[in-house]
Amino acid sequence: QVQLVESGGGSVQAGGSLRLSCTASGLIFSNYAMGWFRQAPGKEREFVAAISRSGGSTYYSDSVKGRFTISRDNAKNTVYLQMNSLKPEDTAVYYCAARGWSTATSSVSYNYWGQGTQVTVSS
Repeated sequence: QVQLVESGGGSVQAGGSLRLSCTASGLIFSNYAMGWFRQAPGKEREFVAAISRSGGSTYYSDSVKGRFTISRDNAKNTVYLQMNSLKPEDTAVYYCAARGWSTATSSVSYNYWGQGTQVTVSS
C-alpha cells in the first residue's frame, strides 16, 4: 500500500521560510518522479514544483520560481520543498504526489497523493 506523508506546514509571517517534507512508503521511490501541488480555498489545485527520479531535473511554476526549491533524498524516500520569501498568496494546502517515470505539471498525471499539509502566510 502506497503512502505519502507530508509534514512541515504551519503559520509564518510574510518573508519567512518553511520546509515541507514528504516521505513515501510502499513503492520504489527512485522509480517515481515527485511533485508538489497546492490548493487554496475556492481555487483549483495548482502545480508548484516537480523533480525527476534522479533529482537531476527540476521544474517550477512561475509564481514560485526563485523562491522555492524542490529536492529529494532517494535513500530516505523523501522529497522536500524549501519555501523562502513566503507571501500571503502562498497560503494553501500543499500536497506531494508521485508519478511513475517522468515528471509532469498536470495533477491528473500523478498516481499517488499525500493528505496535504496547511501553509498559512500572514501579512
